This record gives sequence, C-alpha cells and structure tokens, in this order.
Amino acid sequence: MRSAVVTGSSSGIGKAIAARLLDDGWRVAGLDLAPAGIEHECLTSTRVDLGDRTVRRPIIESIETTDALVHAAGIMRGAKLGALDHTAGDLLWRIHVDAAMALADWLAPRMPVGGRIVLIGSRAAKGVVGKSQYGAAKAALVALGRSWAKELITKGITVNVVAPAATETAMLSDPQRAILPPETPPIGRHIEPEEIAALVAFLLSPDADAITGQEIAICGGASL
Repeated sequence: MRSAVVTGSSSGIGKAIAARLLDDGWRVAGLDLAPAGIEHECLTSTRVDLGDRTVRRPIIESIETTDALVHAAGIMRGAKLGALDHTAGDLLWRIHVDAAMALADWLAPRMPVGGRIVLIGSRAAKGVVGKSQYGAAKAALVALGRSWAKELITKGITVNVVAPAATETAMLSDPQRAILPPETPPIGRHIEPEEIAALVAFLLSPDADAITGQEIAICGGASL
C-alpha cells in the first residue's frame, strides 16, 4: 500500500486530497493544527503547528519514509501597501514555505524511486492587489518546486506545484480576508476542492512519471 503525508488534512483542499487518496487505496498520514476531519482505518492524524519549528521537528522526523508528500496546509492574510502586517507575513512564510522546506528536507532523501512531492500553490503567485505577502509565499513554492525537481529527477522523484484559483473552502469566508473578496473565475463558479484533489491524485500516479517541475493551474479560466 502506498503512503502519503498530507498537510492541512483536516479541512478544505487538504481534506479533499486526503479523502481522495484514501478512496484510491493509499495510507495517509495527516498533519494539521486542527483535529482530523476524516475517520478512516488507513488515516493517522497528528495535530501539529507547522509554523512552529521547535514543535514540528520531532513529528516530521518521526516519519521513517513515505511515497508522497502533499503540502496543502495554508492560511490567507492580505493587506495593501501602507497597511502590511509583518507578523502575518512572517506567519505566511513559516506555514507555506518554511514548513515545505522542513518536510521535503527530511522526507525526500527517504523516498523510494517513483516518489512524489506536490505543493499547493495559488494563482495569487502571479500577482494580486492586496495579496502581496500571500502571493510571495506561494511564488516561493514554485521556485522550490522547480529547484527540487531538477535535484531529484535522477532519483525518479517528481515535484510539482498545483495552483488553484479561488476555491470553495472555509477560507473564502475567513474574516481575515473580508477586505479582499475572492474573484469568481470565468467559468462562473469557484473551484471545488475535489477537483484539485483529482489533479493531485493524477500527479501522484505512475501516469504522471514524465511531469515534473511544473506549476499547473486549475483556475476555471482565470489565467486566460
């Protein structure tokens, strides 16, 4: 049975990814600050603050090996110039980027041939007014993904970034983003978490052996 580490597995995109992988026969280790949002015999869930280096380190290093890492944990904070919250910016970086580095640094050397890393990015990485700090963190994932893909390609491990547009999760109604209402993609609705999970499941499959170092948008036409 293949195994995957999925961060942010208690809700939203991460929960949808964990559920899809469980349905596909994976064993999933979920890492999240909140309690598990799924009950399944093949799911182990550990509560951890991924933004806290001291707390997360022993938990990450307790994972002996895995076939896949999906880093879906994240938060959104936004503000325009003149009102940037630098504490929030630091939190965005620690959860989105620093945690990804810690996870990959430990897990990638322990992955078998055919291993997979998928980072959940965002269309905001291309630049959105009022989301500069969030976009910067998501853009950093693209640089990490491409660099790691080059490094790991000879080991048969692929690394990709999935970049959704506004997705139908609880994050859309987070009071922290009230000043930055989400834009509806041209298809006339928000992206569904299960659509992102389906793409991630494909990227983790043997059919995606030749796809690595890519940022793949699932945006309902927002990038056109």
